Amino acid sequence: MNIRAIVMGMLFALMWSSAFTSARVIVAYAPPLGSLALRFFLSGIIGVAIALALGQTFRLTPAQWKATIIFGICQNALYLGLNFVAMQTVEASLASIIASSMPLMVAFAGWAIFRERLPRLGLIGLVLGFLGVGLIMGARLDAGVDLYGLTLCVLGAAALTVATLSVRGASSGGNVMMIVGLQMFVGAAVLAVASVALETVEVTWNWQLVVAFLYTTLIPGLAATWVWFTLVNQIGAVKAATFHFLNPFFGVAIAAVLLGESLGLADVVGVIIIAGGILAVQLSRQKPAV
Repeated sequence: MNIRAIVMGMLFALMWSSAFTSARVIVAYAPPLGSLALRFFLSGIIGVAIALALGQTFRLTPAQWKATIIFGICQNALYLGLNFVAMQTVEASLASIIASSMPLMVAFAGWAIFRERLPRLGLIGLVLGFLGVGLIMGARLDAGVDLYGLTLCVLGAAALTVATLSVRGASSGGNVMMIVGLQMFVGAAVLAVASVALETVEVTWNWQLVVAFLYTTLIPGLAATWVWFTLVNQIGAVKAATFHFLNPFFGVAIAAVLLGESLGLADVVGVIIIAGGILAVQLSRQKPAV
């Protein structure tokens, strides 16, 4: 893994983790599914416009179309939809910690389905990272948590796993920004139907809602998704997914600073353990020098 990939991975983790805090603000003032559908619709318009300005086209390969649809449904509609609903009752920091366990699911799926080799050091690193996540999460569970919201977060992490694996080769044929924009439209369509069927539109307009909505649309929505597609194409889904282990630190830290959510000793220790897991996984993927 080169320096560029490491920087991209850390930048993605920072942007991705910040989405939990902004989402927590949004759902306090507006319906979660409807807000998310509108966000994806606007992100899709911006993404496609940028893609056309860059000379990209709608001519995607069959594999790209398949990945675009699966990614739009699994990440945008299911993963983010479930998390937005969950964060009406679950703290942003806890939601980010649960989501960060996704690399374990990706690694297992890569081994069981795609027959990818997982070196022993990499396996130890993934287990170590999971233990770190568990330490942080355990402390939060002791304080009491809404089980319905927790279940939605776990189901969302499973959907994110499918989305992560679906982008294999999605950007290899070019048109990356076009893919980003189109999968936003897929998520918007699914969530709009769900919102009409399940929600009552009640919005409390204020500057916090507007700022959080615009930030979520542009940064975690467009920028982070483009970085993710590019990163997966460069280093693969399993390697890229290990950067999610940074999310407990970023997610907890951002929520603590902006929302006043608690940050205890277990959080700090857990982050150190998770960082060790990331290092072990990355070292296991390095080819020995010749």
